[in-house]
Order: sequence, then structure tokens, then C-alpha cells
Amino acid sequence: MSALIEFKGFNKFFGSQQVLKEIDLTVESGEVIVILGPSGCGKSTLLRCLNGLEVAHSGSLRFNGRELLEPKTDWRQVRQDVGMVFQSYHLFPHMTVLENVLLGPLKVQKRKRNEALAQAEALLERVGLSDKRDAFPRQLSGGQQQRIAIVRSLCMNPQVMLFDEVTAALDPEMVKEVLEVILDLARGGMTMLIVTHEMAFARAVADRVVFMEAGSILEQNTPESFFTNPQSARAQQFLEKFSYVETMPKKSKIKELS
Repeated sequence: MSALIEFKGFNKFFGSQQVLKEIDLTVESGEVIVILGPSGCGKSTLLRCLNGLEVAHSGSLRFNGRELLEPKTDWRQVRQDVGMVFQSYHLFPHMTVLENVLLGPLKVQKRKRNEALAQAEALLERVGLSDKRDAFPRQLSGGQQQRIAIVRSLCMNPQVMLFDEVTAALDPEMVKEVLEVILDLARGGMTMLIVTHEMAFARAVADRVVFMEAGSILEQNTPESFFTNPQSARAQQFLEKFSYVETMPKKSKIKELS
């Protein structure tokens, strides 16, 4: 059985600067990949290429058996299967929470309102925000807005979710509520690629850690092996800056927290 996502010899340039270099990465269905590395190493660009927000220059990128780097690729369709949540929430300020969540399913996917509404209400309940369905974004905290952004993406029924530093713009008190939603998705078997600087969270949620430096993947390993015995000197140096990392339960034990 082929991988759900497969990068092979994947390259990306910004002008003359090569920001992704010969990326080889496969992601199986249901796998949670956490991408770590210093700022500017290409983590976010890699996610944006998978969602068609950046154009690749060479190599191969296959999703669900399809080559995405062909000119005929319909990226609007791909984005329905590859959900992405950013640092900024990008909620429409003039729409209520429910209107924000239903916009994609109704306008893009042309689904029946009753069916999409039932799913939206169930997802809002799942993230503990059913009482905010008629609120406007300005009436919500940053953590609540980010959870709504996740619900909005999930309501499109994606096959994979991409999270790009979704807690970076949040106050520390709001980080936990967003990370708990992502942990819940991991319990449910959602395929995810996560860029984060939350090391304890990365160790808890990941099936595999990918470490990047200067546009290249330096190593891939299980979270236990990566955090206790990194194979590259650069990864060791990177982790030394996060010496405050606290031990969190491994993914296999997350269910015990619920």
C-alpha cells in the first residue's frame, strides 16, 4: 500500500535562494508527523507546498496516489482534502462562528445545509465551543478563535490536517486549550503534519519527528529516540535550547488523559 503523502527529490526556490533541498518524506495514513527545526529552515514552506500555496520547482509530490506537481492539478480540490490551520485565525470578522464554519461546506462543496449544520454543531461541541456558535470573532479569545479555525477546516472533511505554528500567536494560558484539540484529533487517527516549537507537545503527539536545517531534512526518528538521542550535532544543539522541556505522556498513553 502506497503512502498517503510522498515527497521525492522535492525542491523549492525563492528567487535564487533554495529553501527546500531534495526533500524525501513519506507520510502514512493516520500518522502524526511533527516537523522541528530553527526559524527559516523551511518547515512552513514545506506545508505550504503540500497545500499548493507555494509552487515547487522540481521533484515529485504525490498525494493519495496522485502527482500534484502536474500543470493540470486542481489545487482548489486538493485543498478540500488537505486542511491547513495557520498562526493567524483568518476568520471573517463580519460572520458569526457558525457562518464561518459553514462557508466552505455550503459554498465550495455545495453540501446540503442540514447535513453540514449537523457536522458543524457536533464539531463545535467537540471543541467545547457550542455556546459560541452565534458569537462574532471579536467576542472570542485567541484560543477560542484558533479552535474555531480548526473546526472550520475539519468541517471540510479533509484527509490530512496541516498545523503551522498554531499556538505561536497565543498567550501562554491559551496554548493548552488548542493543543488539547490536536491531541484529540491524534486519538481519532487523523493524519497530521505539525510545525511547532512546543517540544513537550511534540514529544507527546508525534509518531515521528522530522528535523530540518537550512532547507534539508537532517534526521527522522521516533520522538523517544529523537529527544533522548538525536543523531546529528545540529539537532543536539537545537534541543539544548529547549532544556526546559517537561515530560509528557507518549501518544500511546494519551487516552488515559481523557
